[in-house]
Amino acid sequence: MKTINLKYLLGMFALIMLIAACKPDDDLLRPASFPNNPLVFIDDFSAGLQYAAFAGSDVTAFDIDRVNTYNNSAASMQFAVPDFGAPEGTYAGGAYYVDGGRDLSSYTALTFYAKASRTAVIDVLGFGIDLGENKYQVTLNSTQVNTNWKKFYIPIPDPSKLTGEKGMFFYSDGPDNGEGYTFWIDEVQFENVGLLAHPKSSIMGGDDVVSLAYLGLDVDIRDVSYSINLPDGTDQAYILSKAYFDLKSSNENVVRVTSDNELEIMGPGLALIRASLGDVDSEGSLTLNVQGTFQLAPEPTLAASQVISIFSDSYTDVPVDYYNGFWAPFQTTLSEDFVIDGNRILNYTNFNFVGTMFSNPTVDASLMTHLHLDIFIPGAIQPNTNLTLTLRDFGPDGSDGGGDDSDLVTTLNSGDLSQGVWNAIDIPLAGLSAKSRLGLIIYEGNALTNFYADNIYFYN
Repeated sequence: MKTINLKYLLGMFALIMLIAACKPDDDLLRPASFPNNPLVFIDDFSAGLQYAAFAGSDVTAFDIDRVNTYNNSAASMQFAVPDFGAPEGTYAGGAYYVDGGRDLSSYTALTFYAKASRTAVIDVLGFGIDLGENKYQVTLNSTQVNTNWKKFYIPIPDPSKLTGEKGMFFYSDGPDNGEGYTFWIDEVQFENVGLLAHPKSSIMGGDDVVSLAYLGLDVDIRDVSYSINLPDGTDQAYILSKAYFDLKSSNENVVRVTSDNELEIMGPGLALIRASLGDVDSEGSLTLNVQGTFQLAPEPTLAASQVISIFSDSYTDVPVDYYNGFWAPFQTTLSEDFVIDGNRILNYTNFNFVGTMFSNPTVDASLMTHLHLDIFIPGAIQPNTNLTLTLRDFGPDGSDGGGDDSDLVTTLNSGDLSQGVWNAIDIPLAGLSAKSRLGLIIYEGNALTNFYADNIYFYN
């Protein structure tokens, strides 16, 4: 079993170590159209192809092999994955790109042959990393290879969008069970593959999602998926960028689709957002109920030296494990967190209970006197509405549920809460027997299905 190193998979695109020499910016000299060149590596680099190793990788991992080749070709691409803890780098990874871009709109997939020195799983393969926007990225995860050559396919979800693509191929792989190995890739090219069939795509996880929105809110589709039937009859899933989807709004006076295929809130009302990929409609939708201008919580006035912040743009937050977690699978609460004009807001929907944990490390609030929260309830407050807040100290063992925990429980009833305004809640910590290893805030509600939270902090 292989454990993918998420640290390098998430961070490898942030920093790039260039192997090829830098070239002058000649954007103004480029022609209006780009060459139709589908070749990436056929016996050698294709014209203009350059290589950049990902930061933290072994920069010597890639080489050209003239012995281990597919079908007795002249050369193949060789990748030496390092052992765990190797001083040369923690993994092998890099991108192959061209400066000027290529017109790939007449092709349907990137294809290549691969094999390895032993049975293994290659973490990441794909195209679309161009050392810039990486707009049209497609990724194949967890590719199983063995000692025999096999052909692989990475489809272009909508070829019409790739009229000037620069990112030709990329890879990233770490050791299996701590041990490195070698794999080879050959005959890398874009092809018009006629046996790719039955593409399926979705947005919003394939669900019909209804969400509140406000003027100034940054909104976008999420939870996208894509799969297609390969020539061998299997369905293969891929990870792709949202830029491939074409979006359509039912009411552009409420939500407009920009020329860059982004969503822009225009005014109050309802708008249904659907998507398609190529000429095939995607499953799922997003209905935005735009309420108008969102009222931000009052900005805190306390000095940073008086505060330990869990969630606030006015201060530096301590490390937080999660803002929405606890008691799964019984919890129904969903997070619809959003940003208004650069201000982060926590939004809990379908609420029954939820936890915010900050246990690595726990918080020493020995010098603090209160817990502060700003809570906004957009819906009607029923007479039986209540919100119970539990603050937990993990005790001397520093772990939740270790038998030495202590809780401070505060219940707010309907008379303590107001609809449509920010409720400033200040809970004295004097009732907590210990507060040097705080690690959890639990929210529980009755007749309360939706609320916003901001400025969660301890203060003196």
